[in-house]
Amino acid sequence: MSTHPGLAAWHAYMADGGDPQALHGLLAEDAIFHSPVVHTPQAGRDKVFAYLHAASHVLGGEHFRYLREIVDGDQAMLEFQTELDGIQINGVDIIRWNDEGKISDFKVMVRPLKAINKVWEKMGEMLAAQAR
Repeated sequence: MSTHPGLAAWHAYMADGGDPQALHGLLAEDAIFHSPVVHTPQAGRDKVFAYLHAASHVLGGEHFRYLREIVDGDQAMLEFQTELDGIQINGVDIIRWNDEGKISDFKVMVRPLKAINKVWEKMGEMLAAQAR
């Protein structure tokens, strides 16, 4: 089974510890990010970059792993698990690529509620630190 080149690039980014230049190169200029805690979609490469870069550092690391993935053409659903401050987090990344193989749409869903609250707390801290 062949892997979508964009999906292979995403896995490489996550495995590499979140290299910012690699992530920026994966994103379409008009990319959209759907956060599990922010109501409105975040549009544009720079905003999507900020959220995904922060998320890869908040959620990534030694406890992060993808459990399974479902790939259909230019889109994929990846289920993940990780741990933050002793809280088990289970989530799903839903990714769509454009015709150039760049990420055009990225949606994250997280469960359970205490995990969402922890992700919200840690993402807020990371985004505030990035803005300084």
